[in-house]
Amino acid sequence: MTDANVRIPAEARDRLAEVAESEGLSLRAYLARLADTVLTPAERAQRAEAARAALQQWNGYSPTTAEQQALDAELDGRLGRSAA
Repeated sequence: MTDANVRIPAEARDRLAEVAESEGLSLRAYLARLADTVLTPAERAQRAEAARAALQQWNGYSPTTAEQQALDAELDGRLGRSAA
């Protein structure tokens, strides 16, 4: 496997190294494991679509685009209020 150099702030590197050490891993091993667990945008979209299909099959739930936007707006509002 070829190595790659990634430039990040020293504080971020130090924090990741501390987390890696606490898990008994080198920074290199920790980042490799992290990369294996993070989903790409395409993978996230694929999982979301599969979840929507399963939910629709299970209980018939199939919101319209307008309903989804309204629910998203409500959730954003609730999250905003809870963060304040």
